[in-house]
Amino acid sequence: MDRGKCISGLRMEEDIYLSINKESSGFYKEKGSKFLAFAFPVESTEDIKAKIDGLRKEYHDARHYCYAYILGPDQSTFRTNDDGEPKHSAGDPILNQIKSLNLSDTLVVVLRYFGGTKLGIPGLINAYRTAALDALKNNKIIKKTICDEIDIFFAYEAMNNVMRLIRAYDIKILYQYFTDTCHLQLSVRKSLSNTFRHKLESIKSIMISEK
Repeated sequence: MDRGKCISGLRMEEDIYLSINKESSGFYKEKGSKFLAFAFPVESTEDIKAKIDGLRKEYHDARHYCYAYILGPDQSTFRTNDDGEPKHSAGDPILNQIKSLNLSDTLVVVLRYFGGTKLGIPGLINAYRTAALDALKNNKIIKKTICDEIDIFFAYEAMNNVMRLIRAYDIKILYQYFTDTCHLQLSVRKSLSNTFRHKLESIKSIMISEK
């Protein structure tokens, strides 16, 4: 299983969700209109804005720049934009394709070059939906892991016990600083978090601080 990137500080029952791992593209043509679709893995609204601005600059002659995105393991943050197309004819069909694959941290932008013939709302829905799905099918779905981020402080004499536990649970070290009092910042998979904490607490001199 691809562990993906850990997302800190979340409280959920499940610690795995799906996303995409690269940029990909798709295409659809109908009655002269061309629909160029692009799918991106994203992690923030700033990241999304940069991707859209980049497409607007590169494909400056496109008529519309419609998009949808979903962020977060619980898919709680999402948005659509029809960019001048009839309401719900572009952004919603794109969003529904992301949802159909149960993806998050995913942005899909579909650019339209108008071909001179109106497609009508059903035609637009089909075009944006088909182009978006084509871009997503040309990508790879990965599993991302939800993690808790914790800081631990301990006496140097406890180093061997702490490191042995970190190796046993395959814990990722984000930051480390060693003096007489040692400090480690750790990313711990959500499903292992409670068990790992209990094991840490059995080590003398350990102090645990959660983000």
